[in-house]
Amino acid sequence: MWSVCKKELRQFFSSLTGYIAIIVFLLVNGLMLFVFENNIFDFGYATLDRFFQLSPWILLLLIPAITMRSFADEFKAGTYEILQTRPLSRSQVIAGKYFGSLIVVLIALLPTIIYIFSVQKLSSNEGIDIGATIGSYIGLFFLASVFTAVGICSSSFTNNSVVAFIVSLLDVHCCIMDLALSAAYPG
Repeated sequence: MWSVCKKELRQFFSSLTGYIAIIVFLLVNGLMLFVFENNIFDFGYATLDRFFQLSPWILLLLIPAITMRSFADEFKAGTYEILQTRPLSRSQVIAGKYFGSLIVVLIALLPTIIYIFSVQKLSSNEGIDIGATIGSYIGLFFLASVFTAVGICSSSFTNNSVVAFIVSLLDVHCCIMDLALSAAYPG
């Protein structure tokens, strides 16, 4: 399983596309948080609420871009059959691809911890609520985990990466809408 995970990480970071996806994620989050309209300076108090409101929507684009090649490229290149000859079960192959993609998402989320220190230093009084921020990061991790699972599943439907991206984007969007509706109308 870990050999598949390492292969997935090497494949993602061997091209410039992987680095660009992470840089765009961080750039969009940083600009929306500190520069554009309704930034944290407009609130008058130290909070990262804006970041945690925007991140799921930005992850909506990032995670399908990360997971779109997981199985689609294996099918297209014909290497999935070679992967099946290894002494790994199907669940180990799926878990390896899942954890490889999830690690890439975590690598993208890790630099956003700088936002905590920045907002803490910019605050004039007691600062940021660390407990709420940690809880929000845990929720963001679980949301990213679900998005990654949906993306890996969508990638297994086709051998075309672009189609896998679009299907994953639609599936994740439906997932968000279902969560929003269930939160608005419980029961």
